[in-house]
Amino acid sequence: MLVNIEAERARRQMSKGETAKELGVSTKTYYNWINESVDIPSSKLLEMSRFFGTSMEYLLGLRDSR
Repeated sequence: MLVNIEAERARRQMSKGETAKELGVSTKTYYNWINESVDIPSSKLLEMSRFFGTSMEYLLGLRDSR
């Protein structure tokens, strides 16, 4: 599970559905990304990093700090 993405979503007090809508994807797609059933497209990962104000590496758990 991509814990840092979920941590940032929770920090903003957004539901999974709200986050999915912000990213322009279905809630099912968002769930699949978080559960690592489907890879996140790089364009959406970049969009997430900008939205959350973090690095892509942090969101993917490759780095400890935001």
